[in-house]
Amino acid sequence: MLLAAASILFGFVALIWSANLFVAGAASIARNLGIAPIIIGLTIVSLGTSAPEILVSLTASLSEAGPLAIGNAIGSNIANIALVLGVTALVAPLMIDEQCLKREIPVLLLATVGVGALILDGVLSIQDGCLMLAAIIIIIVVLVFSELGKPEHATKPNDEPMPNLSPLRAWSTFAFGLLILIFSSKILVWGAVIVAEELGVSELIIGLTVVAIGTSLPELAATITSALRGHTEIAFGNIIGSNLFNLLAVMSIPGIVGIEALDPQAISRDYASMTALTFFLALAIFISSKRAKSKHKHAYIGRIMGTVLVSSYVLYYYFLLSAK
Repeated sequence: MLLAAASILFGFVALIWSANLFVAGAASIARNLGIAPIIIGLTIVSLGTSAPEILVSLTASLSEAGPLAIGNAIGSNIANIALVLGVTALVAPLMIDEQCLKREIPVLLLATVGVGALILDGVLSIQDGCLMLAAIIIIIVVLVFSELGKPEHATKPNDEPMPNLSPLRAWSTFAFGLLILIFSSKILVWGAVIVAEELGVSELIIGLTVVAIGTSLPELAATITSALRGHTEIAFGNIIGSNLFNLLAVMSIPGIVGIEALDPQAISRDYASMTALTFFLALAIFISSKRAKSKHKHAYIGRIMGTVLVSSYVLYYYFLLSAK
């Protein structure tokens, strides 16, 4: 039990560290090949921030721990909205980019409803997984081509500087980061499964709680850092993008690896909670944008909304853990 707990802690630390290496290496490779910064952000960096969830989901699915993988995807989205956005809003109000309001948020709502419809029968099939994976590929392609048509590809003055490693160092950093990602995800899943067995807790609950929070730590750290540096629009966009990847890429993996029967509570309780939070956030932002336009200001998520989100996360955990 002690060894399993230590494995979970080590896995979390290694995941976060290796994900940073992976993103830095991949972004440097893309930059060395002459790919525009905006395209790097939409593809490699977005994929990199979801790399922990993707690797954990793949490892769990191959280890026949599908419920842990599904709990990880749903739990990470709940954590991103209620915990990450909530805590960040308490630190600094999050400005909402108008493009995100018109494009990313509607796409996230559509993806949430679409995936919900696919799993309503209680089964995540290979066909479901392939449809979800195809959807995220189409979304990425559309976003990339929509940006290619724009004249400005330079990094904005207040953007974070992109990694600039030499070709050899970029490839070695990328490869090393990927290897550690795979290794740490295996260690994390092994420890989580052992702890679940020892405590008599289902793999779904472990995925929704311990693993979901652990794999959301990169988003939490990155979002708070961005907010403190005044890059709040970037921070919000990254969370929306991460939730899209979790829904369509991470959650598709158990289905693609093999047909996965879903715990009824994963749909009625957890997916429903995630859907309610997503629509509540979208509605709050829509109302904020309407008020902001009348005053010629930007829409934002303030500290009151942050308090509501964090409180809802605590309440969700209370019902989740008290039911077991």
